[in-house]
Amino acid sequence: MTEPLGENIEQGEEQGFIGHLIELRDRLLRMVLAVIILFAALFSFSEEIFSYFAQPLLALMPEGTSMIATGVTSPFLVPFKLVLMLSVLLALPYLLYQLWSFIAPGLYKHEKSLVVPLVVSSVLLFYCGIAFAYFVVFPLLFGFFIAIAPEGVSVMTDIGQYLDFILAIFFAFGIAFEMPVATFLLVHAGATTVESLAEKRAYIIVGVFVIGMLLTPPDVISQSLLAIPMWLLFEAGLIAARMVQKNKPQDDEDSYQPLSDDEMEAELDKIDDEEKAEK
Repeated sequence: MTEPLGENIEQGEEQGFIGHLIELRDRLLRMVLAVIILFAALFSFSEEIFSYFAQPLLALMPEGTSMIATGVTSPFLVPFKLVLMLSVLLALPYLLYQLWSFIAPGLYKHEKSLVVPLVVSSVLLFYCGIAFAYFVVFPLLFGFFIAIAPEGVSVMTDIGQYLDFILAIFFAFGIAFEMPVATFLLVHAGATTVESLAEKRAYIIVGVFVIGMLLTPPDVISQSLLAIPMWLLFEAGLIAARMVQKNKPQDDEDSYQPLSDDEMEAELDKIDDEEKAEK
């Protein structure tokens, strides 16, 4: 005796759901394995890696001073944490590829053509934000902090606090450099228009300075170094959205032209003739 159709459908849906969970598990394991492999390859160079990331501060510190470790486990845990975060950052393209491979079968063709360049540009912009923070922001920021130290005060930064500081700055600038992608997506999704964003430019400039104040230390230099690139990247996002909007074909509703009275009568007569012929 055959099973009811409803039970077959339910079993098929259950098997499909379990299959998706298994695929998700496999891809998550690959992502974790990629991070572990990178971590294992980099950990033996943890001291050199930390020295490289500490160079912007060490190069500006007065002669005879150095960084210190106030925690008992800091000499081990701080490089460990840095190498782990670096492994995740280096594995980011592969992690996003695994995520993309999981969700791609459920996307339409036009969505796939849009997601790939957006993901690639997002990763590149995130890396550019980190590079900008390391090569531009850190020398100016640390130079300012060391210069304003009161006379007789030796600048000897704890390595744990230094790592937390630079990771926060890296994350802030990496996210801030995603401004063009966010602007483009808002316009493409129809949440707003290029003209509307351009009219609100003054409010957006104030907003990016507020974000700079919240995400950076309480000094004008670091706030400005974050806010000004965000504003420029917002303008770049507007330009990209405007270019895509110009090249985008008009929708059917925009190209629709109503029939004239004579054309409408001709269409009705044609329908009547077809109905008479069928009878």
